[in-house]
Amino acid sequence: MKKYQDLHGVLLVDDDRFTNLIHTKAIERSGVDVVVTAVSNVTDALAFLTEQEDSSQAKPGIILLDINMPGLSGWDFMKAYHALEDRFKVKVIVTMLTTSLNPDDEERARLDNQIVNFLHKPLRPEMFIELVEEHFERQF
Repeated sequence: MKKYQDLHGVLLVDDDRFTNLIHTKAIERSGVDVVVTAVSNVTDALAFLTEQEDSSQAKPGIILLDINMPGLSGWDFMKAYHALEDRFKVKVIVTMLTTSLNPDDEERARLDNQIVNFLHKPLRPEMFIELVEEHFERQF
């Protein structure tokens, strides 16, 4: 398993549990040593981030975020994420992982300084490795 500095966990935020399962398996097949936590809504994602200090769960270094979810969307998550204290966002990168083909969504993501990538589902192991290697330093 490959280890990367400051990358201990990944938070998947997608309302489709089957998609979360597929993406979890893709991350496992990537060979990157991380703990994957999957949640199905924005409220649970924000709770997971803000309750990390008191938790034994791995703090996420990457958040893979769907845009179109019932109730609160990925954009709603980003609005709340921007309002979080910096201590909850240190060394965390956010990547939109979506089926959206709307160029406005991609442009909106590009303009958000907290979103580092805009990827299309499904996540594949090589996509995850590329994302990790772009933003984290490998430990040997």
